[in-house]
Formats: sequence, C-alpha cells, structure tokens
Amino acid sequence: MTVTALDPKTALIVIDLQKGLVSLPGGATPMEEIVRHACILAAVFRKHGLPVVLVNVAGGPPGRTEQPRAPQNLPDDWTDLIVELDRRQEDHVVTKHTPGAFTRTGLEVHLRSLEVTQVVIVGIATSNGVEVTARQAYELGFNVTLVTDAMTDRQADAHVWSITRVFPRIGETGTTQEIIDLLTGRV
Repeated sequence: MTVTALDPKTALIVIDLQKGLVSLPGGATPMEEIVRHACILAAVFRKHGLPVVLVNVAGGPPGRTEQPRAPQNLPDDWTDLIVELDRRQEDHVVTKHTPGAFTRTGLEVHLRSLEVTQVVIVGIATSNGVEVTARQAYELGFNVTLVTDAMTDRQADAHVWSITRVFPRIGETGTTQEIIDLLTGRV
C-alpha cells in the first residue's frame, strides 16, 4: 500500500462515469469493476460526511489534434451520470468542457469553501480525464490520491503508464479497499 493517510477534509472526485463513456467497448479493466468500486467509494465517503464530486464531460476544447475527436451529434443522454452512482442532493456536480475538472468549472472554489485539502480521484479515462484532473489538483496544492482499481482507459498501455510513471510523482496510489480501510480507521 502506498497511500499513507487521508486528511480530515478529503473529497472524492468521480471522473466521467456517464452513460456515453461507460457504454464504450474495451478498456484496461472491465467497466463493471470500475463502476462497482467508484459506487462503493461514493457510498463510504457519504457515510463519513465527506464531499463527493461527480464530473461529466460535455465537449472538448477547441484546437487541432492528430487523433480524431468524438462525433458532434451525440445521443441526448451521453452526458447523463450513470444511475449506479446514486447521485445525492449534497453531491457537487461539475460539467467540464476540457479533460481536467478544474478548468473553468469553479471546482477549486467549491473545494476550498469546504476546506478540503485532499482529493481522491477515480473514473475514466486514466490517461486523460483522471490524469489531467490529478495534475491540476496537485498544481493547486491538494494532496492527491488515485484509486487504481477504480479507473480505466481504453488503451491499456496508457493506463499502465499513468499509474506507474505519472501518478507516483503527483500523489499516492491505492486500492478501493485501502481507501475504505483508511476511512474506517482499520489501518
């Protein structure tokens, strides 16, 4: 276990577990497992009175890229958060238009208003939405924890690269059970 502690004011950030992305085929880890772990963590954070942030993506930044972007005519429910997350009134919802959840969303202001000092991040895609959000959180001075069994990427090599090469430089990593153990004081 490399995750050492959770601050008293820690928030869970769930990245892009929305109907359109969860339904895509493939992935480094089965999507059912990612969803199950994210939902368990959301329930445990709520039980402990800790903030839960649910993020969806509804577009991308302008600019040319070498890889094709998602089609513009997406189904109406593409951005809907999956029902398994059991969204609660107290959850904070962020709709982003870039890979990172902090860019022009007010997320930093929200977390600071709650005196949050640490974020635990889960979701998809490991090498994009999760990694960019984690980098932003780190740059903003939050302690960052990444739950490696609650994230996936459509490209297995990108998933492994982020987990083994990027995440240890910007935070700590752990499993769903390790986070639960820290939250419940069993460590």
